[in-house]
Amino acid sequence: MKTHPLDHISRLLDNAASAAGRPSPRLLAVSKTQPADAVAGLAALGQRAFGENYVQEAAAKIAELAQAEPGTPALEWHLIGHLQSNKAREAAALFDWVQTVDRTKLVAALARHRDPARGPLNVLVQVNIDDEASKHGCRPEDVEGLAATIAREPMLRLRGLMVIPIPHDDPELGRPAFRRSRALFDAMRARYPQVDTLSMGMSGDAAIAISEGATMVRIGTALFGARARREETQAPPFYTGR
Repeated sequence: MKTHPLDHISRLLDNAASAAGRPSPRLLAVSKTQPADAVAGLAALGQRAFGENYVQEAAAKIAELAQAEPGTPALEWHLIGHLQSNKAREAAALFDWVQTVDRTKLVAALARHRDPARGPLNVLVQVNIDDEASKHGCRPEDVEGLAATIAREPMLRLRGLMVIPIPHDDPELGRPAFRRSRALFDAMRARYPQVDTLSMGMSGDAAIAISEGATMVRIGTALFGARARREETQAPPFYTGR
């Protein structure tokens, strides 16, 4: 009997965590470019957290999925794409988490537009851990100051860090970047007790990220596959660290 990719990936994540002596990480299903019915399919199997790259795409999807049957558990929406300041109002209203906070201007905008009735917005500091010119994220040396700015905002809740290291054909080569990220995370957690999330690792390097302490991994292709092949039940390739 074929298993759904969600079951396959969940087992792989659990196995990687067990092998590393780490707690199993949370799975964030990266649903960018996927239609609402694909999200609904995973949600029906118990997946609750979904990641989107673009505010406008997410807005339409969230609105469509909000029409779920009464009693259906609410989905948790994460913004994992770069956020422009002029989209902060919409992001603060739509999302439960923003993982890409990388500058103080964005902090102020999100806090100003968060509806108090929804409670504080969960945020992660995005770090450009490998200092890539083509990527967003603050410098590692700026994490402490940005974290302090977030922590002063009552309508934001600092939860940790998000990183996207340079991808490598051999995922093992990414280990030093994951290790540096963990050190930054530990320093932040020592200062802010509410910090509990280190979002790092994707389909190709999740096992390495978990072994270095990721508490959340972002998986898209290995869950959904290519859009033209969504109906398949066999999970796409997933790096296991072996």
